[in-house]
Amino acid sequence: MAYHHLAFATHDMLATDLFYSQAMGFELEKVEIAKTPGGGHAKHFFYSTGGGGMIAFWELHDPSLPSDFPTGLSEAAGLPAWVNHVAFEAGSVEGLEIARKRWLETGYDVLEIDHGWCRSVYTTDPNRTLVEFCVTVEAFGPGDRQAAREALTRDDLPFSPEPKIEIHRTGRERPIHEADSADSGNLAD
Repeated sequence: MAYHHLAFATHDMLATDLFYSQAMGFELEKVEIAKTPGGGHAKHFFYSTGGGGMIAFWELHDPSLPSDFPTGLSEAAGLPAWVNHVAFEAGSVEGLEIARKRWLETGYDVLEIDHGWCRSVYTTDPNRTLVEFCVTVEAFGPGDRQAAREALTRDDLPFSPEPKIEIHRTGRERPIHEADSADSGNLAD
């Protein structure tokens, strides 16, 4: 079953809109504006991601809520940036190349990883969440499912093959988080 939408909070809706509309190529479809239980209000912006799914962002105006909350998924959990991230289907290798080029043209550095069975490009959104476009390039087989089942209860299985990693820099002042480039070999999906 597909998800309808994922929802996250932001401190800067204008920067979030620029990223998701221009750098990601998503269409802003809808906003809900409503009172919040704490006596303020919130705006909930919905972007179409293609295939019927959406990503949404909360702009909060409620004095009962903290104003300094972390917006990065991993940052909020106290983890390195590469752990919690949002991956979007690229559709094809060509779609992946289009996403990489769009990010670079809009000023975002790109981490590109060939995992063998899939290829991915990553960047960080204005909320400090790692986002990814990914395309599966190798079909799963019975051996993959069996290995996944075994990994649930065993810690003595061999490591996956090392991925091929490239970093594409724009040369601008918006680098990939230091944790991403320092630990890029640990990025896994």
